[in-house]
Amino acid sequence: MLFHLAELLRDQLGFLNVVRYVSFRVMAAFITSLVICLVLFPWLIQTLKQKDVGQVIRDDGPISHHSKAGTPTMGGVLILLSILVSSVLWCQLTNRLVVITLGLGAAFATVGFVDDIRKLREKSSRGVPGKVRLALEFAVTSAVLGVFIWWFGASVRYDLRLFIPFMSAERYWFDLPFLVYLGLGSFVVVGTANATNLTDGLDGLAAGPIAIASAALLILSYVSGARLGSLDLSRYLLIPNVVGGQELSVICSAMMGATIGFLFYNSYPAEIFMGDTGSLGLGALLGSMAVLTKNELLSVVIFGVFVFEALSVIAQTTSFKLTGKRILPMAPVHHSFEKMGWKEPKIVVRFWIASLLLAMVALASIKVR
Repeated sequence: MLFHLAELLRDQLGFLNVVRYVSFRVMAAFITSLVICLVLFPWLIQTLKQKDVGQVIRDDGPISHHSKAGTPTMGGVLILLSILVSSVLWCQLTNRLVVITLGLGAAFATVGFVDDIRKLREKSSRGVPGKVRLALEFAVTSAVLGVFIWWFGASVRYDLRLFIPFMSAERYWFDLPFLVYLGLGSFVVVGTANATNLTDGLDGLAAGPIAIASAALLILSYVSGARLGSLDLSRYLLIPNVVGGQELSVICSAMMGATIGFLFYNSYPAEIFMGDTGSLGLGALLGSMAVLTKNELLSVVIFGVFVFEALSVIAQTTSFKLTGKRILPMAPVHHSFEKMGWKEPKIVVRFWIASLLLAMVALASIKVR
């Protein structure tokens, strides 16, 4: 909105020319979402306490978590709202990549909101049945991505190639049929959203890796579509070119600001939780940007902590169904570390370190081509 307003007025007000630069809007989006969260979360926490909107703890979870029952939840509503407001203010809203990303994030946040409301009403940690939720998520994602690729793809030169990380984008890729690519893209978005949801089990555990992954995607999205004068960064760096991809870096920056602002109140001991509204919405934003910037395979590295958490649940469930035995003390895996005697802050910080390491490995792929 401010981008388009500045475009209209920059001939009369020369200083508004700075808004044209993505680098400026990246910083502005970060500050906007951070300030919104820092200022409004105290009010939201107090309001949720007055309305008795408190976290419901799973009965089979660690005993130490029972003390967290009643902590205000659904903080993801403000996180997603701050990202949306910041993005609308500073993004180029005619960019279809921006519209698709924000649309999918909002759709998944809505699913999470319904899930949170059901948990609160039933005073249960079950929420919406998993199969129903997954079916709805896949349907929405496939529809949105399908329409974008089929209808708008030609005008933005969006292709169906699957690029291999750490190798030249000009030489190493797979051409995929439309339906195969659509299935893969939907899997990345839905898988990332639900893996992020599984990771959100300790104070600050999900928010830290989300901020770090957003920072990695900020850089990758910027170089995928930006030009420096006559220099095409993506061609120079041998990475996939995405027309308009640099605008997604503004959303990444807004996510960083929002999650850091949330962490101010979610760090141990947490004053508020993000709930499924936040974890599903933020996970969908990450997954969408990984797909739209052609980092589908590299996202396995960027979202390594989330993947690790999801695999631990899959392995635990599969083992129990096939053999009747559990291979981990408790799933997701962060609860296993609790069972081993690790303190919650230590687990959280070590997962942050692992996430930072994985992000640096992913960014190294820019030059290892």
